[in-house]
Amino acid sequence: MKLYLKGHDYKYAVEQMLLSLYPSERPEYPEGRPEGDRAELSLSRGKKYTTSVCRLYLDGNAFIGKAAFLSELASDDISRDRLCQRALKNAFYRAALRSGHSRPAWGALTGVRPGKVFCSLMQQDDADSAMRRFISEYDVTPERAALCRDTSLVTLDIEKSLGERDICLYVGIPFCPTRCSYCSFVSQSVEKSMKLIEPFVDALMKELEALASTVNSLGLRIISIYMGGGTPTTLSAEQLDRLCTALEDSFDLSHLREYTVEAGRPDTITAKKLKVLKAHGVDRVSVNPQTMVDSVLESIGRRHTAQDIIDALEKVRDVGGMAVNMDLIAGLTTDTVGGFADTLEKVIALEPENITVHTLSLKKGSRITLEGSQLPTDIEVGRMLDLATDALRNAGYSPYYLYRQKFMSGGFENVGWAKQGHINIYNVCIMEELCSIAALGGGGSTKLVAAGTGKNIRLFAPKYPAEYISGIEKTCSDKQQIVDFYGKEVF
Repeated sequence: MKLYLKGHDYKYAVEQMLLSLYPSERPEYPEGRPEGDRAELSLSRGKKYTTSVCRLYLDGNAFIGKAAFLSELASDDISRDRLCQRALKNAFYRAALRSGHSRPAWGALTGVRPGKVFCSLMQQDDADSAMRRFISEYDVTPERAALCRDTSLVTLDIEKSLGERDICLYVGIPFCPTRCSYCSFVSQSVEKSMKLIEPFVDALMKELEALASTVNSLGLRIISIYMGGGTPTTLSAEQLDRLCTALEDSFDLSHLREYTVEAGRPDTITAKKLKVLKAHGVDRVSVNPQTMVDSVLESIGRRHTAQDIIDALEKVRDVGGMAVNMDLIAGLTTDTVGGFADTLEKVIALEPENITVHTLSLKKGSRITLEGSQLPTDIEVGRMLDLATDALRNAGYSPYYLYRQKFMSGGFENVGWAKQGHINIYNVCIMEELCSIAALGGGGSTKLVAAGTGKNIRLFAPKYPAEYISGIEKTCSDKQQIVDFYGKEVF
């Protein structure tokens, strides 16, 4: 869509709202006289009010939206930017609604972390009052606001339990048996890269040693380990044992509160691997069906059946001592509302401790996007998510973390649900930026958070296994930035 900005240069805020309202559109900033379908967004400061006006032109018709705030509230640069951006978004949003655009579930709210907005409201009001303001100020539906309230209360509880030296540790294993059609994660198919696994593990040992030296010298306390990917159980039992032993030998894990490994794909799960994980203290694994409909599994490139999921779960239960998370995705190609309801019923009957319900995100590099696959409509995806909320609450699960992504079907959300006593701390910490995440492995993203200031920086490891292996010396030397950060920002 053509965008014309007058009296400001808040491109990012305008583009966020554009993406939220019209996900298939991309921003253009043409020169010359405005023409055609477009949005003209102005911002003007008066003595009493600062006002934003959006003139949205679609098919020759003009639709106007306005928003304003008291100019005196913009007392500094930070508050001015926040208020101006909010006004621009609201003006754009109101113009779109006047054009006949359907009301999004998250209203005028953009961004991936709605909980940050809600938690800021709870600094001024109780949860129910904050929820009313959340609905009023952002036009969020009551159902989404309730999810945000519940997950924000969990966030605040976990935040109170954290010390200034507490961190989480992420270990990324970028290999999978095959690549799913919806996936754009950095993962290498084992079919094509078996020869890279062993040298990858060797390189990972070097990075682990470098990170351990840094973490130990700073006196940081690891409270959570999360091994993801990819699919970590693509590694052999011997390779998993080597990795877990190195973690134990290199880090002080006496403060560890949880230890998660994404087993994920049932075609990688064996009793031998599970026994190795349990022996090293792993107390939570993911067994991720995404769907329990065999035809949908086939359409997304999975080489297993719903029965294989059930069999894998039985292996986990036989080994014992580990909670289970199961991921589902609403909006997969060839799926239907009825098929998703059947998946919900079957997964709930299996009684995993956690169920995470994702909305399909149309990633640029995924096969679904490249091939233009037929997908459920936004209305159908909304019905799937509503079914999930009702069914999971009725089955005794509570929402504990929530986030959104770009290009999600219908602009909805991902929600983690847990039975009593089974909240995953890592998921909350990384999504709400409650503490630093120190990362190892291919595509690992270390995020350093200065508690109380909101300041954070990120360090990235090379994405693909071959690049990770060849660039391991630089990845190790980059750990010095963690020392620099904590020296300047935290202690």
